[in-house]
Amino acid sequence: MIRSYQSHDVDTTWTDLPQDKAVTPGVRTAIAELDAVGGLEVGVWEHTVGTSTDVGDDEVFVVIEGRGTVTDQHGNVIELAPGVVGILHPEDVTTWVITEQLRKVWIVCSEGS
Repeated sequence: MIRSYQSHDVDTTWTDLPQDKAVTPGVRTAIAELDAVGGLEVGVWEHTVGTSTDVGDDEVFVVIEGRGTVTDQHGNVIELAPGVVGILHPEDVTTWVITEQLRKVWIVCSEGS
């Protein structure tokens, strides 16, 4: 069975980031898990304006709205803008500096696959 989602219309659930991840006080993120297929999970993620840190998964993402940068612990930078495709790895310790609220579609390997 084929299926599709309109990434701009997906309702996400907002939460405050824990203090250990929110460099800028009050930073919030939102997520919606859309589907799982063939060992992959797909969803939509949002980040308010501000700075946060994270440790990732094996992930491919496509920015659909917003701007900013994501920098890893080695100084590698991805300039985030609509249409940008990014690739993250589990060993990446990232800093997200979001200058315009970000919305991205993400694809990660399911746990245990």
